[in-house]
Formats: sequence, C-alpha cells, structure tokens
Amino acid sequence: QRERSQQPRGSCCCCFLDIKSLFSLFQESLNRHRYLNSFSHENSTAFYGINQFSYLFPEEFKALYLGSKPAWSPRYPAAGQTPIPNVSLPLRFDWRDKHVVNQVRNQKMCGGCWAFSVVGAIESACAIQGKPLDYLSVQQVIDCSFNNYGCSGGSPLGALSWLNKTQMKLVEDSEYPFKAENGLCRYFPRSQSGVSIKNFSAYDFSDQEDEMAKALLNFGPLVVIVDAVSWQDYLGGIIQHHCSSGEANHAVLITGFDKTGNTPYWMVRNSWGNSWGIEGYAHVKMGGNVCGIADSVSVVFV
Repeated sequence: QRERSQQPRGSCCCCFLDIKSLFSLFQESLNRHRYLNSFSHENSTAFYGINQFSYLFPEEFKALYLGSKPAWSPRYPAAGQTPIPNVSLPLRFDWRDKHVVNQVRNQKMCGGCWAFSVVGAIESACAIQGKPLDYLSVQQVIDCSFNNYGCSGGSPLGALSWLNKTQMKLVEDSEYPFKAENGLCRYFPRSQSGVSIKNFSAYDFSDQEDEMAKALLNFGPLVVIVDAVSWQDYLGGIIQHHCSSGEANHAVLITGFDKTGNTPYWMVRNSWGNSWGIEGYAHVKMGGNVCGIADSVSVVFV
C-alpha cells in the first residue's frame, strides 16, 4: 500500500511514512535507478541515483513538479514566426559565458515551471540588449496570468500570449517575491518601472535541431517543453534515452549547446535548484528530439 500520513505542507515527508511505506518507496527508487542506469552500455553517459526527489513516488513527483501543459501544440503556422537568420554554428556556445543568464532558481513545491522558463528567457533577452541582468518576478506571472493555473500548472505559450496581449510590465523579484503558492494578482501603476515584451515566436524544430541552434544564437535562450518524468532521478551526464511518458510535461530554458565531444548536447537550465543535476542543469542529446525537446520551442523579444 502506498499510504502516507497527513503532514504539514513543506515538511519532511519521510518523517511521516510508516516503515512499510518507506521500504516500498526506497525499493521502487532503487529499481528505477537500476533500470535507468542499464542504458549505460549503449554509449549513454547519463546516470541516475538518490537525490532530493527520492522521497517521492513517481506519481507524486509528476503531480508536484511537472506542471507544464502544452498549448497550440505541437504544430505552429509559419505565418507570424520570426525568420531565423542563417549563421554558421560554432562547436560550442553558451549564453552563460556572456553573463546574460541568471542563476538557477527553485520552484519548490509549486508547479510553476512554465512561469520560471518564460521569466528566465525575458531576463536574458533584456541582458543581451545591454540592460542589467535583474531577477524579474515569477510570482507576478503565477498570480496574474489568467489563462494559466498558477502553481497547478500552465503553458509557456499561454504566458507569452498573455504578456504580449496585456503588455503587463514584469517588476523585479524583490518587489513581488516568490512565495511558492498561488496569490491574488497585485497591480501596479503605469508609472511603475518594469519589463514588457514586444513579441514572441513559437516553433516546431522536431526534425531540424540545427535550425533550433541558430535560433538560440540569434535570439537568446529558448523556452522548451520536455517529457521530464525520468528526470526525477537524474544526477548528471547526457540524457539520451527513457523519456517514456509520451507527453510534454515540464518547461525549461536552453542556454547553449556543445558539439565538441562524441555526443552533442543541449545545456538545459531547470528550476529545481542548483543541487539538482549538474548545478541545476541537465545535458540532453542534440538530434533525435530526445525528450521531445524540439517540439515546442519559443523565443521572446523585448
């Protein structure tokens, strides 16, 4: 039986598990790691084990942390898409090297990945234009994006569409701090300083990841939606297999790529804190649309 006693929100879940449930959870965790690590003989470098999510059963992990919902998915009309200039691709590129990407943030027990990815892209777009690299308010997007569901999930495209239509100014995080729960939307006077977007474009790059890399170089970090069910146990290496749920469920931000080794990969900034994965990042193989990483790609213009 997978039963948990009632516990206060944000408390140590393991402290409230009975011995039988704790053993069942630990055994299931080890079985997952054994299965996921069994692909290592197929030139896969990804490895899996105990991390901060090991106390959760997979269905709990998905309910708490995989809150992105695709919208207008997966195909987008060519009309309205910003053309991508043709550029030569370097072997390696990372916007972090340009000091235009903020540190990894932590969505905690709030399914707001869709808001974190969009706000991260806007922060970088501003910095690429020479403006200060500020932390903008994710909570403002969670509370005010009326076509999404706050900490219960949402769509990056829905958030971008809302920002574009309303021309809402995002204020700094210090002005409207993250609370990891839904709240009432706070409104600010028009004179309030903030950042509004000029436009956005959505693409399907499922068969053309080199074009996707060109979009990254030309426009800035990319908002993408992936199948991240197996990321619960990820510790490091390049993810090449076992994206098995068959649906997009998590929004992240691609900041770069690396083609210098035997397996080229995307550098993917997550929102689960810097203790997860590779200092808060995942490396996902380029080519083959691994985890559906190229199906739903958005860029933002400020």
